[in-house]
Amino acid sequence: MPAALQEGSLLPASPDEMRMRGWEKPDFVYVIGDAYVDHSSFGPAVISRVLERYGYRVCILSQPDWKDENSIAVFGEPALGFLVSSGNMDSMVNHYTVAKKRRHEDAYSPGGKAGLRPDRAVIVYCNLIRKRFKNTPIIIGGIEASLRRLCHYDYWDDKVRHSILVDSGADLISYGMGEKSIVEIADALKSGLPADSLTFIRGTVYRSKNLPDTEKLTMLPSFEESSTSKEKYAESFREQYRNTDPFTASVLAEDYGSRGFVIQNPPALPLSMQEMDDIYDLPFTGRWHPMYDKDGGIPALQEIKFSITSTRGCFGGCSFCALTFHQGRIVQARSHESILAEAERMTKDPLFKGYIHDIGGPTADFRHPSCEKQLTKGVCRDRQCLFPKPCPNLRADHRDYVKLLRKVRSLPGVKKVFIRSGVRFDYVLADRDDTFLRELAEHHVSGQLRVAPEHVSDDVLRLMGKPEHSVYLEFVRRFDGICKKLGKNQYAVPYFISSHPGSTISDAVALAEYIRDLNYTPEQVQDFYPTPATLSTCMYYTGIHPLTGKKVYVPRSPHEKAIQRALMQYRRPENRELVLEGLKKAGRMDLYGYGPKCLIRPIRGEGHDKIGAGRKKQDRKTSDYKSQDRNKQKHKNPDRERQDKKYPGKNRNTGNRSRRRPS
Repeated sequence: MPAALQEGSLLPASPDEMRMRGWEKPDFVYVIGDAYVDHSSFGPAVISRVLERYGYRVCILSQPDWKDENSIAVFGEPALGFLVSSGNMDSMVNHYTVAKKRRHEDAYSPGGKAGLRPDRAVIVYCNLIRKRFKNTPIIIGGIEASLRRLCHYDYWDDKVRHSILVDSGADLISYGMGEKSIVEIADALKSGLPADSLTFIRGTVYRSKNLPDTEKLTMLPSFEESSTSKEKYAESFREQYRNTDPFTASVLAEDYGSRGFVIQNPPALPLSMQEMDDIYDLPFTGRWHPMYDKDGGIPALQEIKFSITSTRGCFGGCSFCALTFHQGRIVQARSHESILAEAERMTKDPLFKGYIHDIGGPTADFRHPSCEKQLTKGVCRDRQCLFPKPCPNLRADHRDYVKLLRKVRSLPGVKKVFIRSGVRFDYVLADRDDTFLRELAEHHVSGQLRVAPEHVSDDVLRLMGKPEHSVYLEFVRRFDGICKKLGKNQYAVPYFISSHPGSTISDAVALAEYIRDLNYTPEQVQDFYPTPATLSTCMYYTGIHPLTGKKVYVPRSPHEKAIQRALMQYRRPENRELVLEGLKKAGRMDLYGYGPKCLIRPIRGEGHDKIGAGRKKQDRKTSDYKSQDRNKQKHKNPDRERQDKKYPGKNRNTGNRSRRRPS
């Protein structure tokens, strides 16, 4: 008997495992680009477990060989249809860095091996299915399908691509968090309805020759218009963005000419707390399929094995984040009881060492909708909850989260509970009660608190949808003050993004100055990555802010991006030439020289051996006096000391060389 069936838990991942269950054929074959991991942080595991709960037979076809047509048919033709997902990541993001270089590892594959899924995995898998099974329904979902559900700018092709529904040949997209829609789809197919008649389900996108008969219909610019006019693309994106709320969204339609229309139904309604509990209480084993043991397992699981998802949805509204399009802005939470039960199960795991790595979600400290009306009337179409200032109706309240954390850390066997999914610092400051901040510092941080101010330029922060830099500084002041009172040597470690739309070289220099004043060099720097379905990506492609219509400066060239990235790591010798070029472009050669505020020092051959461009007279005096002080201590010559005092500028031994440090 296969190991998975002996342990009585995992879904069949091979024909032998299917037959051991006594199945002649499955209802659904779920084709996924990831390895098969049965954990609630993996989308395919959630969807397959939900279908299992409703009595459907699901077989997992993980990472089939897309070069072999027979690989897609190992389970035969399913009774109801194929489900297809690229996995937990968009396959292009999984494969390529922001510099479009091939990644050498894949955390969602056995042993971290890269190359086990194709580029644009959803399209490739669907085309493979269609070659073998002409009429079997195909339903696509997950991140890749969800964020490409309508026409979208594709960074890797540098053009606007069709809805993934058009290129894949699938029948339906289940977008967002698809637990509700997938059950409705399965029930409809089981009842005998053909796939092309499933036009009525929330959270789905379908194709049709005709427009739906509804008053609440918004026509987007056609694909032809959006793909040839950046202004039209920005207009289309604006309407998509304004129609992501389940209570207020219209039906959206996109014209593809002779191919008909791609039509998006409003999102699925948010889950209640009981519905969230029901999903996360499903019998997940929390492990990968045993067939991967020989390869050392799946690295991605090791990262989150002892983390707990407490919420989904985020009202933070960061421009560079696609959560608005995928999980939505309404926060949905699990109950304390459900979370405590999962934590207790963790403590019984032989590998558990007493440390829960995270209790959170997209934003850890969001435990409820931002205001009372959202669960009945939805979120505001044209206003954000936190940006540019917290809304007067915002409920900034951490009491429920504090109670939850106290309960979990008091469980027998739990030594410490970390919060690693991040806190929204402006939301923390909006809460007049500092209990959460105090307990965060006292119990849930170990040395460093990762915080994401993203930038220091208020102009850039506005485009990012983030608060002014002064808000972050106030948070750090309060956090440091609490740590000092607690006697803890802890500090906030900022996370920054370089080359975001709106960021000029001057803005990058300002960020470098802030990093200099922190005496901190980021080990890793994240360039802005234009992924599908974000406001920032729309700005990157069009040079237009889609919500305001205003023009936006965009650093696009690889060289300028390299300069902005190098400025954040200006202390590294290999970045020196790029940093110098950046200072010249920004007109900030005052930061090149020997003064205490300078980012880099002159070297021989640059024509600045004696003084250095930008070195002020006062800086030279200070340098000379400090150098002669060192000489006084070294030589202990009273006569020389008197001479130095009388002629401080004549000391030939106070050379600049002693002041140099690696640049």
